[in-house]
Amino acid sequence: MASGFAPPKLAEFVLTERLGSGTYACVYKAYSKGDSREAVAVKVVSKKNLNRSSMENLLTEIEILKTVRHPHIVQLKDFQWDAENIYLILEFCSGGDLSRFIRSRRLLPERVARCFLQQIACALQFLHERNISHLDLKPQNILLSGSVLKLADFGFAQYMSPWDEQSALRGSPLYMAPEMVCRRQYDARVDLWSVGVILYEALFGRPPFASRSYAELEEKIRSNRPIELPPGARVSRHCRDLLLRLLERDPDARISFAEFFLHPFVDLEHMPGAESLGKAKELVVQAVDRDQAGDRSAALSLYCSALEHFVPAIHYETDRQRKEALRQKVHQYVSRAEELKALVASDNRTHFQEAQCARDILHEMSRDHPRLLAALDVAASAVAKEEGGLEDWDTLDMYQQSLGELLLALAAEPQGRRRELLHSEIKSLMTRAEYLKEHLKMQDAQTDVSLDREALSESVRTSCCMQ
Repeated sequence: MASGFAPPKLAEFVLTERLGSGTYACVYKAYSKGDSREAVAVKVVSKKNLNRSSMENLLTEIEILKTVRHPHIVQLKDFQWDAENIYLILEFCSGGDLSRFIRSRRLLPERVARCFLQQIACALQFLHERNISHLDLKPQNILLSGSVLKLADFGFAQYMSPWDEQSALRGSPLYMAPEMVCRRQYDARVDLWSVGVILYEALFGRPPFASRSYAELEEKIRSNRPIELPPGARVSRHCRDLLLRLLERDPDARISFAEFFLHPFVDLEHMPGAESLGKAKELVVQAVDRDQAGDRSAALSLYCSALEHFVPAIHYETDRQRKEALRQKVHQYVSRAEELKALVASDNRTHFQEAQCARDILHEMSRDHPRLLAALDVAASAVAKEEGGLEDWDTLDMYQQSLGELLLALAAEPQGRRRELLHSEIKSLMTRAEYLKEHLKMQDAQTDVSLDREALSESVRTSCCMQ
């Protein structure tokens, strides 16, 4: 069998160290015998250990990998066979697997986990568009090449339309969705549960159902208790929301693929990529144009939007000198955005103070409308928090909550003085909310830039040390 002491022989490759093994296969590192001496991974599958089901899985794996080409999916370069084995010649990923990476770090900073999640989501979106489900997503099946993640081991993968259902047990219990473990009908949404478990493990160092025995594991999975984050978990509100929606036991209540790809924590629009720098430059040209024209508010908004693409561009850049030059450029744009922010804030305060009399009249005229009055009070609390220096996402949530109610009230309000005042107040609050949103985006961009060396660069160094 291929898992013996001596690796099997292939005409075009020299097989060296064994990278891993499973029930039906062993994976070896190998080198091409040609001039390129290209490093590859060779998955050696012993024919005598294949039953009908595992042979079907292998053929499906080959069929899927032959047809997909994606930067975050391991590439199948070729496959061969002889009397004893079937050989899959795969792209070699020098950084090992994500499980090993997480263990070496114990847990990952949220920004690193998010960067990895974006890459997983990008690959899943590609597969989902082709009705392909992986069905065995786990850190051991996600490989690293530098700081780039690649989905691997499609041995359980299937072509599954959104309406297709199956009942066969596939994958690893720690990462299986409850509906699969409980041997109920399941569909492609099991991959979303697995993504939730992977994100949970990356952030907290262990999967949510970590157990000392299989019986304990099964009991936890079959329980109806909702998944909770570890006590004292410090994660952003978007991260918490995504985790709990992915780890929803009821597949019908779980986040959908469409919602997952659009979720603000996944934020595929700002995923580091080859196009990030182009988008950033285009936006910054517009920002400079509006800045020179004296349109402070529009310039600030455009600078902040540009920064949302500049930060991924820094992450994507691999040349150290270009990376540092880009970082310096970003600091210049951040400085100008800070100056504009102060000017816009001053303008906002002036306009808000000038409208205070009208605001007091609106408040008095709304005493017979409890919902409208409550919304105005929430808005006033948001303003007070912001003026008191609490410029955070909770304050923005208060603005958005009050604006939602005020817009509903405006739609039902008949023509008259109260409608005029309400319309004016909504415009004023929208301006403040938009300013706060830009401020928070810029704050996040500054933090990302300052942590770039500390987080992502450290991830690459750790990966290299594991090679």
